[in-house]
Amino acid sequence: MYTVPEGQKVNVGVLGATGTVGQRFIVLLESHSYFVVHTLGASARSAGKPYSQATNWKQSEPIPSGVRDLVIQPCEPAQFKDCSVIFSGLDADVAGDIEAAFRSAELAVFSNAKSYRRDPNVPLIVPLVNPFHLNIIPQQQQLHKPPLKKGFIVTNANCSTTGVVIPLNALERAFGPIESCIITTLQAVSGAGYPGVPSLDIFDNVVPYISGEEEKMEWEALKILGGLDKSDSGVLSFDMHAHTPLRVSASCTRVPVLEGHTESVSVRFSRRPAPSPQQVREALASYTPLAPTVGCPSAPRHAIWVHEEPDRPQPRLDRGFQRGAGVSVGRVRQCPVLDIKFIVLVNNVNIGAATSSIINAEMAISKGLVAV
Repeated sequence: MYTVPEGQKVNVGVLGATGTVGQRFIVLLESHSYFVVHTLGASARSAGKPYSQATNWKQSEPIPSGVRDLVIQPCEPAQFKDCSVIFSGLDADVAGDIEAAFRSAELAVFSNAKSYRRDPNVPLIVPLVNPFHLNIIPQQQQLHKPPLKKGFIVTNANCSTTGVVIPLNALERAFGPIESCIITTLQAVSGAGYPGVPSLDIFDNVVPYISGEEEKMEWEALKILGGLDKSDSGVLSFDMHAHTPLRVSASCTRVPVLEGHTESVSVRFSRRPAPSPQQVREALASYTPLAPTVGCPSAPRHAIWVHEEPDRPQPRLDRGFQRGAGVSVGRVRQCPVLDIKFIVLVNNVNIGAATSSIINAEMAISKGLVAV
C-alpha cells in the first residue's frame, strides 16, 4: 500500500463546484492532509467568474479562503491537466459525457452521479464496504478505445444505499448471507439538491415518492454487496450477490429535515438460528472496514456507531458525528416478520456523497491506481 509522504500535496479538481455536493467537497477538502483544490469547474454560466461570485453558498462554514478567488473554469479536461484527481458533483443529466471526456484525457474521475453506476466495468464503491471492487479498474482501462494508462471512472452510490449497505455488510461478514431486506427511508430535502423540494410540498408533509430512488437502492445494494467473479479467460465481472441471492425492497419518502437520511431496516438471515439483537449490536459496533487500516485520512474512527438509547439516532443530533463520515445505528431489536430490525442514520451529503468520493480517491492512491 502506498502512503502519501507527509508534506506532499496532491492537486484535485472539482466539477459541479457551485452545487450542493460541490460545495461540500470544498468544505471537506479545506482541511485535508494532502488534497488541495487546484481547479474548479462549473457551467458556462459560471465560467470566468471568481468562485465567491459564481456560487450561491449554502454551507454553514464560510467559503475557504483558498478557493474564494479561484476563477471557475469550463468543465473541459484541458483546464484540469495539473490535477491528479477529479471529483465530480455534476448533475446526472450532464455528467455522463463530461466524465467520459475527462477519463479519455487520462484523468482519474470520482463521481457522485448515477451515469456510470450500471456500467459493467465501472466500480460502484461505498468505501467502508467494497474497496476491493477497485480491482476492476485495469480492465476498464484496457477495454477503453484506445486503452488508457491513467484515466478511469469510479462511482459512489446513492446516498440512501450508502447508509444501509454499511451495516448490511457488517452483518453479512459476521453472520453470513442476508436473504431479504426491507427498507423504508425518511430522506432529507438536501438529497434533492438546491433549491430542492418546493416549500409548499414539504412543510407539514411527507412526500411518499422520490423518482427512481427505490429502484436504485434495490439494484445498487446487490452490486456493492456482491463480489467480483473471474472467468476462465480472466475477465472480471460483478456477481450481483448471485451466489447467495438477496432480495431488497425499498420504500422511499421525503421528509422536512434539512440533512440526514433516516432508514428503518428489517433483515432475514439465510443461516438458522438467526443472531440475537445483542449479537447484532456487537457485530455492528466491532465492524472495521479496510479504509482506516490503510491510513485513509477521511475514514471515520467508527464506521458504525451503535446507540443504546431508545430514541437515537436522530438527524439533528447525530448527522455531524465524525463529520458525517460514518453511520449511526439504533433500536436494534427482534423483528416478528423477518429476524432483526434497526434504524440507520446517514449524513446524505457527506458519507452519502462527497466524503465517499474523497475516501475512494484516498483508497485508489493507496493501491497505486493514481500516480501522485
